Amino acid sequence: MAVEEIHAEMVSSVWKVLVEPGATVAPGDTLVILESMKMEIPVLTERAGVVQEMHVVEGEVLQEGDLIATVTDA
Repeated sequence: MAVEEIHAEMVSSVWKVLVEPGATVAPGDTLVILESMKMEIPVLTERAGVVQEMHVVEGEVLQEGDLIATVTDA
């Protein structure tokens, strides 16, 4: 089973969580929207699968490299 780990690419705040564990996602689906320097940054999945875990909550401040979500093959 392939696992995709999605990490924060920069220091940012979690503005909106759009999916929950168990959700089926397609390549390019937005999982969360981050906010950094007044910009909204969508975080996308690169593969189709099922969201296993969301490791963030709205309002949380992330550091570069923090784990946001894990997605496994459907």
